[in-house]
Amino acid sequence: MHKPAHTKHAALARPNLGEFGRHELAVLGAPCGVIKDLASRLLPELSTGLRVAYVDADHAAGDAADQGEAGGADAILQAGAAAELTDKIHFRRLDARQGMDKFSQQHWLAGQSLVLANGNHFRAKQQVIILDPRKPLEKKLDRLTDVQLVLTTEGQTELPEYLRAHLPNAAELPVLALGDTAGIAAWVRQWWQQRVPPLRGLVLAGGQSQRMQADKGRLRYHGPEQREHAAALLAPFCQEVFVSCRAEQAAELPAGLQPLPDQFLDLGPMGGILSALRHDPNAAWLVVACDLPFLSNATLQHLVQHRNPARVATAFRSPANEFPEPLITIWEPSSYGVLLQFLAMGYSCPRKALINSDVQVLQAPAPQELRNVNTPTERDAAQQELLSSRKQ
Repeated sequence: MHKPAHTKHAALARPNLGEFGRHELAVLGAPCGVIKDLASRLLPELSTGLRVAYVDADHAAGDAADQGEAGGADAILQAGAAAELTDKIHFRRLDARQGMDKFSQQHWLAGQSLVLANGNHFRAKQQVIILDPRKPLEKKLDRLTDVQLVLTTEGQTELPEYLRAHLPNAAELPVLALGDTAGIAAWVRQWWQQRVPPLRGLVLAGGQSQRMQADKGRLRYHGPEQREHAAALLAPFCQEVFVSCRAEQAAELPAGLQPLPDQFLDLGPMGGILSALRHDPNAAWLVVACDLPFLSNATLQHLVQHRNPARVATAFRSPANEFPEPLITIWEPSSYGVLLQFLAMGYSCPRKALINSDVQVLQAPAPQELRNVNTPTERDAAQQELLSSRKQ
């Protein structure tokens, strides 16, 4: 009899991250000043729709440090502070002595939708190369793992033979002129849009329903159980739809529904959302509570059509209090780390995470559809309203 293989770590699905984030491009093949100039030209074009970070090295500070000088560190860091957070009024700056390993890089830049890096100093998952005779790439071929774009200069408009031999897709690579700022920005936006995460659906139906005194997911406002009705609403917009539930509920779901038992227990809706993101951290999750009997296809369509994948989430503004409504929301993959950070600080309220994050907030086309039904009195009134609307 064979013993099962010992596993040291849990088998977790990992986010598709690079050195700095999900979407990153290292630019290399030209002097550092040319790369920084390109980034400076692109940022005004890109920052209207994307949160873009730029990663570079400070040559002057490095040289100074090598010579025993401060290397750019101010008096507080020189005095022994491990980090200094400076409020510059219009932006904040964090200076830290800790090394910038792969994990801290990803943590610091987790909120960015795109990272541009100086590829002369830093690697990235995908690359843009510049054909500049002053900075040939023969000695950096190991960094060209997934080239996406070629930029030509006046001095060189054809791929050198060594690059054609190294790049398996050399003939298919798009080529633009280095000076074509608008064209390069348009290419980056299209490149990013093609990598928008797929959408999965989640019906939150794992609550205790204490106020209703009956399982809210099993109520029937439209014929089928409400959890089944909500899953059917989500299906046209999502690759797959799951029902968030407690472990003991999974076996008794109606046929055709996919259970997703909570892995984060005793956290209410946040536990269901985190369990979904743990199941697939590379998808965005369209989350809907099961206690929204007035919700329509049109409202969901409005939410999906106005989704902003560059933000942590896309949510409707609640008609009750003007805050984002967390239980009919598209949670992007970047929300996983955000929600875990709030949980680490002792908060299990997904609305609090939305209020304090970079979120796209929409006005609901029919705000009355966002009404939760939580008590027997509210249930009876909702059933009467729905019955009356069908007769009209």
